[in-house]
Amino acid sequence: MRLVSTRSIQPGAKIGQPIYNENSIPLIQRGTVLTEKMINRLIKQNISFVYIEDEITEDVYIADLVPPKVRIKAMRTLKEIFGDLKKGDLGSNAYILETKSKDLLHIIDVIMQEVKDSSKTISILADMFATDDYIFQHSINVTIYSLAIGVQLKLSPKQLKELGFGAMLHDVGKMFIDETILQKPAKLTDIEFEVMKTHTELGYNFLRNQNTVSSVVAHCAYQHHERLDGSGYPRGITGSEMHLFSKIIAIADVFDAVTSNRVYRTAMLPHEGLELLYAGAVNQFEKEFVEAFKKSVAVYPNGLSVKLNDGRAGVIISQNKILCDRPVVRILKDEFNKIIKPYEVDLAMNTHIMITSCQAE
Repeated sequence: MRLVSTRSIQPGAKIGQPIYNENSIPLIQRGTVLTEKMINRLIKQNISFVYIEDEITEDVYIADLVPPKVRIKAMRTLKEIFGDLKKGDLGSNAYILETKSKDLLHIIDVIMQEVKDSSKTISILADMFATDDYIFQHSINVTIYSLAIGVQLKLSPKQLKELGFGAMLHDVGKMFIDETILQKPAKLTDIEFEVMKTHTELGYNFLRNQNTVSSVVAHCAYQHHERLDGSGYPRGITGSEMHLFSKIIAIADVFDAVTSNRVYRTAMLPHEGLELLYAGAVNQFEKEFVEAFKKSVAVYPNGLSVKLNDGRAGVIISQNKILCDRPVVRILKDEFNKIIKPYEVDLAMNTHIMITSCQAE
């Protein structure tokens, strides 16, 4: 399978990986021939990339770290919780969270085991879901990424569970933001952005009054937009005042935001998102935590077309778990851009060879 941008895909291409809706029903099955109408629908659903069938890469395996059923159950549970919170008063909201927190913690346990036990790197492009509910998809992704960082940092099982709970609920304050701002299909104005920023305090004030939620989890909602240099919000505190979990979730939150397609911004590829994090590691993010994340995520996902520093070009066909930025490349063109008989180059074994550019063609 080969990875392509939905904006560059041509009618007639065959889908290589199913596209699911939020009810776990495949909207587009593997092998479906895409029409122009289908492609436009994918773009409207904010799906930035898809896998298509390709003879040269038909053996390329795309692994789901978190099974679709687990992800969909998590999205449903969050949607129920957040939807009920919007409708309820303070008393009923406490009951809602108390009754549903067990479901969330079970889901976090399942995700945690997948992250801990898996020999696979996390590919953000493996799970293809068409949903208008960005906030729920985002919350699941931030949980997966946060737990991946926590595992690399060797946090205890108890810490990982609390980190996962904090990550899952880090944006709960957005349920108390006006719907016209929350669902606006364009970039927010300065005034609207100031309103949106209050979701950190709204989430904190809600969570800290719940019997089933620890102060640490409440602070994850409060501090995930703070930065080490004091440039974040809502309080502009520095790294010494931030909780460990907030520093982790801040990284996961930014990475998922920039690698997710929005109406007003095209999604970055994983290596571009990591470059942004490394740029911020100078003064905004803990460099050690960014490094931990890099060891977990597929920097160059399987199926991605790349060019090497010696002029050769090819496609990523598999990952090296220990060196996530040094995958195996199937060479398709030589240094003169001539199509050749394919062969593999393991970048982990050839440290002088570098990826200089990549493209979801």
